[in-house]
Amino acid sequence: MPLVRFPQRARRIVGDEGLLGDISILERLDDFRKRIVRALLAIAGGALVGFALIDRIVGFILGPTRRALPVDAKLIYTQPGEAFGLYVQVALIAGVVFAMPFIMYQLWRLIAPIVPSGARRFAIPFVGFTTLGFVAGAAFTHYIAFPYMMMFFASFNTPELLFRPRLDDVFDLYTKMVLGMAAVFQMPTVVFFLAKMRLITARFLWRSFRYAFLLIFIAAAVITPTGDMVTQTIFAAPMVALYLLSVAIAWIFGKDEPLHDSS
Repeated sequence: MPLVRFPQRARRIVGDEGLLGDISILERLDDFRKRIVRALLAIAGGALVGFALIDRIVGFILGPTRRALPVDAKLIYTQPGEAFGLYVQVALIAGVVFAMPFIMYQLWRLIAPIVPSGARRFAIPFVGFTTLGFVAGAAFTHYIAFPYMMMFFASFNTPELLFRPRLDDVFDLYTKMVLGMAAVFQMPTVVFFLAKMRLITARFLWRSFRYAFLLIFIAAAVITPTGDMVTQTIFAAPMVALYLLSVAIAWIFGKDEPLHDSS
């Protein structure tokens, strides 16, 4: 199998060893398979821990919804396997959370060949920052965004209207919000590495702030289940703050010499 190689100019941009390194495509696919398998094994191990703590985890996840309901109200489920399916999903998600540092490390090892050689020393910061971003996004959703949203929905509970949310609907909304905000909170990490590789600058981000501000509120309007401006602002505010933080990160860490070979 011939090796995948690139011209000298391309190697200077993506690293001394080329885009895929001095390995064949089959070897790259085999490495990809190994990383996926290791990540899945880590998730399976985390899921076992999740099953051992399942009652506490489910109680933690449903806590904001229960607090938004009247004292005597309970979540309901209408399908025979709905509650069991919820417990399985919660255990799997817990497995992902527990295994997140190892998953991010496997991801780093997977993309390492296309990272400039000078940036490969940032393996530990990559794992730490991506894990921290995931946890911060999930915490923001659980403690701020989701409780407020459930209180808003429960505010329509009147003698004529009875609010009894289904278990599956609540968990589906919770999961989408957690994953969405966890992805948004990766913005500083992404900007850090783009700035270190001289692919983005603080000046560019600052000049693009007005457009980013507009796109942030459009995205908040799309992903927000409600149409009120207060809820949209709750979603948009951390995005704006993270964007400004990313500008500062690009200004601080984008001043070093290029990480690739400039010869």
